[in-house]
Amino acid sequence: MKPEERKRDLYFLKLLSRSFPNVATASTEIINLEAILNLPKGTEHFLADLHGEYLAFQHVLRNASGTIKRKVGEIFNDSLGSKEQKDLCTLIYYPADKLERVKDKLTDEDDLHDWYFITINRLVKVCRNVSSKYSRSKVHKALPSDFSYIIQELLHERSSDPNKQAYVDVIVKTIISTHRAEDFIIAMCNLIQQLTIDVLHILGDVYDRGPSPDKIMDILCGFHNFDIQWGNHDILWMGAAAGNDCSIANVLRIALRYGNHGVLEDGYGINLLPLATFAMDTYQDDPCERFLPKDGSAKDPERARTAQLVAQMHKAISIIQFKLEAEAIKRRPEFEMKDRLLLDKMNLKKGTIKIKGKEYELLDTNFPTVDPKHPYKLTPEEESIVNKLHQSFTESEKLRKHMECMFRNGCLFTIANGNLLYHASIPLNDDGTLKDVVICGEKYHGKALLKRAGNLIRTAYFGTKEDKEKPFALDYLWYLWCGKDSPAFDKSKMATFERYFIADKETHKEIKGAYYTMRDNPEVVDMILDEFGVEGEHRHIINGHVPVKTIKGENPIKAGGKLMVIDGGFSKAYQPETGIAGYTLVYHSRGFELVQHEPFSSKEDAVNLGTDIKSTRSLVELTNHRMHVKDTDIGTELKSQIEDLKELLEAYRSGDLKERNLRPITNKR
Repeated sequence: MKPEERKRDLYFLKLLSRSFPNVATASTEIINLEAILNLPKGTEHFLADLHGEYLAFQHVLRNASGTIKRKVGEIFNDSLGSKEQKDLCTLIYYPADKLERVKDKLTDEDDLHDWYFITINRLVKVCRNVSSKYSRSKVHKALPSDFSYIIQELLHERSSDPNKQAYVDVIVKTIISTHRAEDFIIAMCNLIQQLTIDVLHILGDVYDRGPSPDKIMDILCGFHNFDIQWGNHDILWMGAAAGNDCSIANVLRIALRYGNHGVLEDGYGINLLPLATFAMDTYQDDPCERFLPKDGSAKDPERARTAQLVAQMHKAISIIQFKLEAEAIKRRPEFEMKDRLLLDKMNLKKGTIKIKGKEYELLDTNFPTVDPKHPYKLTPEEESIVNKLHQSFTESEKLRKHMECMFRNGCLFTIANGNLLYHASIPLNDDGTLKDVVICGEKYHGKALLKRAGNLIRTAYFGTKEDKEKPFALDYLWYLWCGKDSPAFDKSKMATFERYFIADKETHKEIKGAYYTMRDNPEVVDMILDEFGVEGEHRHIINGHVPVKTIKGENPIKAGGKLMVIDGGFSKAYQPETGIAGYTLVYHSRGFELVQHEPFSSKEDAVNLGTDIKSTRSLVELTNHRMHVKDTDIGTELKSQIEDLKELLEAYRSGDLKERNLRPITNKR
């Protein structure tokens, strides 16, 4: 070893010795890490395209995609009937709500205490099972502080031992007698939920279509271990939070289209009053039939008036959106989106529009804010609305909190345990090779393209006014939402205008990029995996973005098992064409399982009737041996730490470093 290398290594070992000051502490840590390497691999859950469906998402998390139900069945198969098992599962999913039902039913105090005693013992058995694949240290960190010591005692003392039976019974009875049973049960149920899912991967699109993406983000921001690969709908909201006006208009339009504007007003404090006032004045005599919300409110007599106002606001913001987007398209000719400039192609007197030399009939000709001579110019009123909305979005404290959580835990792609995760696509040429995409005059493809795009997203949000690249980055955020070479979109166009105003469905077609036809080719998938440096015998690509039409026989497993698409229709808007209500991909120590979910009825049905989401599990891939921590990315890190610690031991034993004794701890009474 060269002298400078030896010096550098000793410097590093001195830093390491601050945490492990002598042979005893270093060797103890090696023993601990070696033991952890031989624990079973933690369970990873993959979900995609949640689209604001908070209740269904929350239930899938609470039941761990059916894993808790399966474990309860395995543990109590010989001792509990199906109803008792169902009741125990419901308690674990919704402990506070279920406890209220139990107390209403068991009015006798002795009966209630007996139920507490039996239930706590059952929960301990379940918790012991789900915690068995973790080290005591990891379980300890997950324990609720109020009951940490008690839970540790119950988990690690076997009541089957006659010498410990009385000890365990007294602990449980004392919990009950001190009126802590309810709090303890809730804490145990939450702990079981947490331990059942070790890592949660969200493959993009938390936002849009569904009513409560803000509540999903509240859950994720408090979740113990998750990552997210940004989807185009997430990027749209990032752009809105960063102050991109095109993104703001799109966010508003989609929320109004699905009748979910409440998330803007109540969830994020966005002031929609100026838009509402403008829309009522501008479109007061316009039925705006093509803009009625898709939530069915227009057919409800009690909500019809509100639905009409929403339709007027929807049309108003749509026209504003087309004008704002035109400014961006003209400002950035490199985006090659001139085909999206359509307002100037209209002939309102004839009621037609000419696209690529062909004339089509318009479904709507009432455009009071569009000046035929200057169709893309905002009216003073529209400009005022844009400024107010801009301020409202950029100053929303809760939106900022959620976006910063999105940035802390996310990026455009992730490599985890031999799996390449991204939301939508890797742009390809028609021959299956990686497509060069020009950004700021330079060509990027594959991994470099996603890294460059990810850097621009961060620049748009976090860059200062002095950052010369920030204006372009802000525009590029919008391009990632709808641009043809965007890895988060990858379609020929987003035909928003055509779907609103042109009857001919030929104009509605959005041609998917080559990736979507080539992704069933194992050689192409292997090429992409090689491009990202993903290694291993069992390596995969996992995507969302395009709903899998299960009802038509489409298979989510592609390229001979090398690629998996898990957008199965969490969004209710997609369920008629998918036939299901979402997928969860579960990767545990024995391999991959795909869990297909049917629609979630309601939390009330789950608590009162014990109704669970009906989930069908299918084995995707079984490993030839049970995977342990040593077979994972974390295992690779731990092995590296072990080698460093062994070098530290050698330095102590050779005299290159002096050992230090820890200061003795004295008890003062």
